[in-house]
Amino acid sequence: MQSLCPCPETKCPTPVHSLMSIVRREGWLRPLRGVNAVAAGSMPAHALYFTIYEKMKGFLTGNMAGHEHTLAYGASGVVATLVHDAVMNPAEVVKQRMQMAFSPYGSSLECIRCVYNREGLAAFYRSYTTQLAMNVPFQAIHFMGYEFWQHVLNPEHKYDPKSHLIAGGLAGGLAAALTTPMDCVKTVLNTQQAAEADPSNRRIFLQARYRYRGISDAVRTIYSQRGLAGFSCGLQARV
Repeated sequence: MQSLCPCPETKCPTPVHSLMSIVRREGWLRPLRGVNAVAAGSMPAHALYFTIYEKMKGFLTGNMAGHEHTLAYGASGVVATLVHDAVMNPAEVVKQRMQMAFSPYGSSLECIRCVYNREGLAAFYRSYTTQLAMNVPFQAIHFMGYEFWQHVLNPEHKYDPKSHLIAGGLAGGLAAALTTPMDCVKTVLNTQQAAEADPSNRRIFLQARYRYRGISDAVRTIYSQRGLAGFSCGLQARV
């Protein structure tokens, strides 16, 4: 929904419409393309993320919980995000290119090899600054909101799965909604290859050149093609 070169056959106004359109054209397993790349990147990225978050939180708060440490929770999330995204960004690039309409890549390894050979190592980090511009405020809002609602719902910090569920849902939904515009920019940078369709097999050949060299280029292009509404594409799915 966020890519500027979506499926040439149809427009998908909602996440459900988009999902059903993908399944109808390319099969039930098509939405899972790129899952191995995400899994491979997520394990080390999240291990580092929560390790750094807990260490930073303990350092900034003196291992004392409380709503007065809200900014410390946010700062800890920001520091953890810097390392997390450095590991996760290449996996995100592979995942999004695998998920494009009629992607020509047969596997994640093939995608990595082709992207590296055609565009170099920089292609895996072209959207890194955009990813940080999205995830730094996302994680700051998320953890500040989560710790705040945990203090409200479970002030004694007892074992209470319900409070974790509600606090995480409220904080995550708000953070996702507020950072959707930068997610749209990130997707444009990651999936910006010029597309040329082969009518014989309905696949898209991706060219090595790219058109948007940074956040400002992507923002201008989204606005010129879709207006302000273009920055809210995928909002429902993210929330």
